[in-house]
Amino acid sequence: MRSSTLLAAFMLPLAALSAKSTPDKFQKFHSRAQSSAPIDLTDSTYDQLTGVPRDYSVAVLLTALEAKFGCQICKEFQPEWEILAKSWAKGDKLGEGRMLYGTLDFTKGKGTFQKMMLQTAPVLLFFSPTTGPSARADPQPIRYDFTGTPTAENINAWISRHLPADSPRPPLVRPVNYTRIVASVTTLLGLITFGTVAWPYIMPVVQSRNLWSGISLIAVLLFTSGHMFNHIRKVPYVAGDGRGGISYFAGGFQNQFGLETQIVAAMYGVLSFAVIALALKVPRMSDPKTQQLAVFIWGMIVMGMYSFLLSVFRVKNGGYPFYIPPF
Repeated sequence: MRSSTLLAAFMLPLAALSAKSTPDKFQKFHSRAQSSAPIDLTDSTYDQLTGVPRDYSVAVLLTALEAKFGCQICKEFQPEWEILAKSWAKGDKLGEGRMLYGTLDFTKGKGTFQKMMLQTAPVLLFFSPTTGPSARADPQPIRYDFTGTPTAENINAWISRHLPADSPRPPLVRPVNYTRIVASVTTLLGLITFGTVAWPYIMPVVQSRNLWSGISLIAVLLFTSGHMFNHIRKVPYVAGDGRGGISYFAGGFQNQFGLETQIVAAMYGVLSFAVIALALKVPRMSDPKTQQLAVFIWGMIVMGMYSFLLSVFRVKNGGYPFYIPPF
């Protein structure tokens, strides 16, 4: 009886120590996270952090950051991971969420990589509690699927889905990017300075009627000739005529070739410039003979181009009966 009493007295401190081991482990790593988040792990500290029993959640990133490994996604994701870990550490200083973040680099965790037979990096694992009201029956970690572009927001949402429903979730806070702000302000000031200095030279160009007339005319010719039709339908540039030659114009109003669009635009352009010359340039000529010659030349150009345009229209619509010589 006395020996049983002594044995019970001896085992009581051990039981108390065992009961306190999990809370003490969380507090130890939580204190480290407050000073440096995410926690920098080694093989031994990884085993301690993820070992059972475990009454807290933990997310561990297994990565390979050294240049000799050539892991580009590891380098790109590391800043996002650090933003998430630091946001959680600052937002949950008391450890009420019982959530920890750790990073195990290959150079410090070769044994863990070999034990888990990992051939690629990064690997993100989420360990749920094994004891307590939020414990999961399966102690195995949940692995994140690195598809697409992993961001701190995506990882935060993924982790939040696996946390207990009553666990607090600190907001994700990105640090202020002062470099981008300075660069943006500098660029804006540079543009304002350039605009102020160059405005006297730019203003006459911007207010030029000839410039905007030319731009408008080009836009009208471009779109009335079927440019958008080509982009929407992805039409061929030219096609064979079935006799070993090339067909430049497609029959019917629902078909069109790329070269056909360019030819029609050129005809519209020649007709436009001819009409503009007859309306604006010819009346300003002081020599009557030169004026008559210009009227004859531009009139023949209008007639020839319009005749050619009607011949193209007859190709598109075989039943069209009208034409103008010579085409």
